[in-house]
Amino acid sequence: MRLLLFGVTGGTGAQLLSQALATGHRVTAVARDPARVRTADPKGGPPAGGPGAGPSGGYGSPGARLTVLRGDALAPEGWREAVAGHDAVVSCLGSTDRRHPTTVYSQGTRHLVEAMRASGVRRLLCLSSAGLDATPDLPLPQRLVTRHVIQRLYRHGYADMARMEGLLSSAVAEETLWTVVRPPMLTDGPSTGRYRTVIGGHLERPKSLSRADLAHCLLGLVEDPRTHRTVVEAAY
Repeated sequence: MRLLLFGVTGGTGAQLLSQALATGHRVTAVARDPARVRTADPKGGPPAGGPGAGPSGGYGSPGARLTVLRGDALAPEGWREAVAGHDAVVSCLGSTDRRHPTTVYSQGTRHLVEAMRASGVRRLLCLSSAGLDATPDLPLPQRLVTRHVIQRLYRHGYADMARMEGLLSSAVAEETLWTVVRPPMLTDGPSTGRYRTVIGGHLERPKSLSRADLAHCLLGLVEDPRTHRTVVEAAY
């Protein structure tokens, strides 16, 4: 597939980029600083081989299948014209600034949806957070920590994630085949391929999830029509 990726210099985005190339996808990566884009992953992605692999388990040179564009999700004029011809857009956009409000999730996603609509590209995957909901499925201590610590600590990011999810559920994205993936606390552990997912519901007692496994999950959902226009939770 031809994938257009955003947020590739962050922890999950870097994993996604490496795994996408390792499994034979052609990738266009949009980054504000192209010099920070890395394709090698010391933690390791999925095993070599699999559907589409050559006889030796490889897919040819990753560099030959990667195009890096300088661009910012909040400034679509730098990448809008590049959307056409891709099969899917995957956003790992995020903000590390916990002190100030952000619009990178909502406004960035709005720009993606508008550019996709203009280019005839429909498939979109975005990252949110399981921390948005402190559901009754959570053990009481975890629920209290989520409500009174995590949601307050990340209130600006969570507020914008909620705006993003509202945008995708609105008429603005009615032509978009979107999936929002909500992971719990992320770690820098290796890719295991052993995690749980639930479509349109909540996982019972979700634990952490490595960024490598989150990237693996995202790639696996790209061609899954069951996840169109819904939220997916993923966790150990």
